[in-house]
Amino acid sequence: MNNKINIAVIGLGQIGNYLLNELNTKKKDIELKTGKKINIVAISAKNKSKKRKFKINKSIFFKNPLEIIKKKEVNILFEVIGKSDGISKKVVENALNNKIHVITPNKALISKHGDYLSKLAEKNKVNLEFEASVAGGIPILRTIKEGLATNKINKVYGILNGTCNYILTEMEKTKENFSIVLKKAQLLGYAEPANPSLDLNGHDAFAKIRILSSLAFNRKISKHKSFMEGIENIEYKDIDIASQLNFRIKLLGITEMINGKLFERVHPCLVQKDSYIGNVNGVMNAVIVHGKPVGESVLQGEGAGPGATSSALMSDLLSILRGNIKYSFGIPNSKRKKVVSYNEKNSSNSLYFRFEVKDKPGVLSEITKLFANNKISIERVIQIPDHKKKSASIVIITHKSLEYRSQNLIKSLKKNRNVIKKPVLIRLF
Repeated sequence: MNNKINIAVIGLGQIGNYLLNELNTKKKDIELKTGKKINIVAISAKNKSKKRKFKINKSIFFKNPLEIIKKKEVNILFEVIGKSDGISKKVVENALNNKIHVITPNKALISKHGDYLSKLAEKNKVNLEFEASVAGGIPILRTIKEGLATNKINKVYGILNGTCNYILTEMEKTKENFSIVLKKAQLLGYAEPANPSLDLNGHDAFAKIRILSSLAFNRKISKHKSFMEGIENIEYKDIDIASQLNFRIKLLGITEMINGKLFERVHPCLVQKDSYIGNVNGVMNAVIVHGKPVGESVLQGEGAGPGATSSALMSDLLSILRGNIKYSFGIPNSKRKKVVSYNEKNSSNSLYFRFEVKDKPGVLSEITKLFANNKISIERVIQIPDHKKKSASIVIITHKSLEYRSQNLIKSLKKNRNVIKKPVLIRLF
C-alpha cells in the first residue's frame, strides 16, 4: 500500500455523514498515526440534495455506487447503507472482488453473508472489517480477535441493544408503561421513528450474538433458530415486582459452548440488582467474556449513535492503514468449524411467571397443580389482588427447570379459563 490512500463512502445517512466529516477533519491525525495520506475520491447515497448535518462535496457524488468501483481507483471502501442484501451486498462483493478493502458497521449483512464475504476477502488478500457492527464504540471484536487471541473462550454475554436498555431503565425510573417510554425513545433518536421493531423484538441483538459466536468460538455463522424474544411484552408491573425481589429486567444476548455445541439466545432476564450487568443503564452496552486463562473480561460503552459507530469505523481504518492485513474472523476460513447447535429444550433456568387470573377460590391451587404435573418446582409465590377488576396477579418463581417443561406448562395455562391473559415468562440469569 502506497502513502496516498483513496477512500469511498457509500451511504450518507446519519452515520455515513458523520463518518465523512470525521475523515475530512482528522486527515492530519490519521497521517500522524499511520504515515498515510487519505483522500476521499467518491461518495454515494440515494439523494444528492438531501439536507445533511455536515456538507458534502457534490463534485465527487455518484448516484450509482457500483460506478465508483468501475471509474475510480479506490483502496478502501466504507459501506454504510445497512441492508442485509441488495445494494449493500453488491457493493461489498464488487469491492472485494476488485481487491478493495471494505469497512462496514452492517450487522445484518455480516450475520447473514459474513462467511461468504470473508472467504471473498481472504481470496483477494484484502480486509473485510466490521468492528462497528457489534456494540458500537466498544472494541469487542478486536479484543476477541487480538487482545484475547490465545484464550479459550467459553461464554460471551451482555447488553447489546441500547434502545431496549434505555426503555427498561426509563420504565423503572419513571414508572411509565412500555408504549409511553418507546415514544420518548423515538423523540430522542434512540429508537427508529417509523419501525422500531428490529430493536425491540431481539432481532438486532441476535445478529450481533451470531457475529460474536463466530469470532469467540472459531465457528461458521450459525443459521439455527434459537430463543429470540424482545421486550414488547414487559409491563411496568413486572419491573416493579422484580425490583421488590431485588432484581432488574435486562435484555441479554448470550452465547456459549456446551459440550462442543453452540447455544445462542436473546431474551429478557431477571438479573440481581447488585450485579455488574444489573447496573448498566440507559443507552449503554456491556459485553462480558469468559475465557481461560484470562477469566472474566468486561467492556462497557455507548453501543449506538453516529459518534460511537464512527469511532469503531475509524479504528478499522487505522488498522488497515498500518498494514494489518488479517482474516475477517481471526483465523482462515478453512479452519472455522461447522456449527453443531445445542438443543435449547434441554436448557434449564429458574423462571419468573406472572399470570393475570380471575380472583376466585381455588384458582391458585389449580395453577400450582399444573406446575406439579409438569415437574416444575416452585420456590416462591406472590399474590396481588385487584378487587376493582375482580382479578389478581399471581407471580411464581421456580427452582431450575427444563425449558421444554416450561413451554408445556404455558400451553396448558393458555387453555385454563381462569387465566385472563397470556402468561409472562422471564428467565433468571
